[in-house]
Amino acid sequence: MKNIKIFRPAVIVIVLFFSCLQLFAQVPEEIITGFKNGSSEILFKYFNQSIEMVVLDNDDIYSKEQAKQIISRFFSNNKPKKFTILHQGVKGDSSYLIGKLLTDKRTYRVYFFVKGKSPNRYIHQLRIEEDL
Repeated sequence: MKNIKIFRPAVIVIVLFFSCLQLFAQVPEEIITGFKNGSSEILFKYFNQSIEMVVLDNDDIYSKEQAKQIISRFFSNNKPKKFTILHQGVKGDSSYLIGKLLTDKRTYRVYFFVKGKSPNRYIHQLRIEEDL
């Protein structure tokens, strides 16, 4: 019984430590806010210098500036009403998120892939497709 009392705090500390590591590796909250608010300015801060992007009919590798124009056009034509996280995951210094973006016109499925260590985390891939 005495051994259990000694190991319990150690187990709690270990679990909390690994939970915190997982939390720091997730997609930055500000990126999620960018989708919720339709803010190309917020997303632009997280775009890598080149980004693989599929946004409706735009499908290519774009510069950071080109990607900003594409996402700005998307948000001006599709005003976000709600963004819901469906799934996210982490492996090493990479994380991804799959979400559902409800706009004033239709619903979209959003996928993005983020690489790097905080504070230098950048979106390397972004995909926005109509949700079927």
